[in-house]
Amino acid sequence: MIEVKNLVKRYGNHAAVNDLSFTVETGKVVGFLGPNGAGKSTTMNMITGYIAPTEGEVLIDGIDIMDEPELAKKNIGYLPEIPPLYPDLKVREYLSFVAELKKVSKKDRDIEVHKIMSKTKTLDVSERLIKHLSKGYKQRVGLAGAMMGNPDILILDEPTVGLDPSQIIEMRELIRELSKNHTVLLSSHIMQEISAVCDEIIIINEGKMITKDTPENITKKMVDTNGVHVVVKGDKTKLKEALRTISGIKNVSYDNDKDTEEDTTGLTIYCAEDEDIRVDLFYALAKAECPLIEMNKLDTSLEDAFLALTRGGSKQYGGRKLKKLKSEKKDKAETEGELQNENENQNSEKNADISGELDVSETEKNSSDMEGGEK
Repeated sequence: MIEVKNLVKRYGNHAAVNDLSFTVETGKVVGFLGPNGAGKSTTMNMITGYIAPTEGEVLIDGIDIMDEPELAKKNIGYLPEIPPLYPDLKVREYLSFVAELKKVSKKDRDIEVHKIMSKTKTLDVSERLIKHLSKGYKQRVGLAGAMMGNPDILILDEPTVGLDPSQIIEMRELIRELSKNHTVLLSSHIMQEISAVCDEIIIINEGKMITKDTPENITKKMVDTNGVHVVVKGDKTKLKEALRTISGIKNVSYDNDKDTEEDTTGLTIYCAEDEDIRVDLFYALAKAECPLIEMNKLDTSLEDAFLALTRGGSKQYGGRKLKKLKSEKKDKAETEGELQNENENQNSEKNADISGELDVSETEKNSSDMEGGEK
């Protein structure tokens, strides 16, 4: 378990981390998110004991990392964004060296190295020099080093960087497997990765905590309205009659006919905040003989929620809702477009003026030349 209490890190007058507190429970995979400069790497460096906090404390399985660093670090496996590898060593040599540093007993060392290489799929490159490996393989060797000694806590900074799609899936499965016996704190900029692997997400910005919740709850809280979007085949009159039989519908918005297939109708149905009309809607449409082609609950992606939270947040967190943020982005784009058009018009007028002046000058010059010729 990781406990971070009122953590502060200052560099001069700048607070990179400002009164940050959170807990990562044993057996959980927790995503650690934030924009560049939010304080993620600084926080991870303090959790691992690499740098000292200005204020606050970090407890690793109840042990203060500043008071008893050696004992606390024994429980941590850390994979930084750029793995600290020795390029002139072979993979097996490097992992044996890491095992020795982590005080794995000599009689168990070879077995431990082989077992971890098998888990991280590095057995096939075990006798190759690290400097000749691809970036993906170097990442996996770095993870193997972090896992060495079977630490209780794994802190992984961008563990899937450089991996191809099949390797990313394998890494996800490995992280899920590790979570059965380890606590995992995972930093990544790939939202799909976080959604697929993490039980909870911590989002920080400007060194402060914004939220800590499940991916589902974070996205749910960022949606302004509740409802579904459906595509239905059949007579529109029958469809409207079917909708009148369903309680809880607040409003209906029909799609443009150009955006739907022939003989189908697309519509968005809005309902009360805690209302779920999907089952009733299905039966009502079936009874009206209007086949349901598609049904999607109104939702937002984790990426949209992240952007909204780190640029102001939802009302849940004392900021703006996602819908408002999107509207502001649209207004901004329109304003920029208007300014661009205005600048283009001004430039056109300016070019026209210059062109006119050049034409006048050329005419005057020609006229002068003619007079000179007559004389």
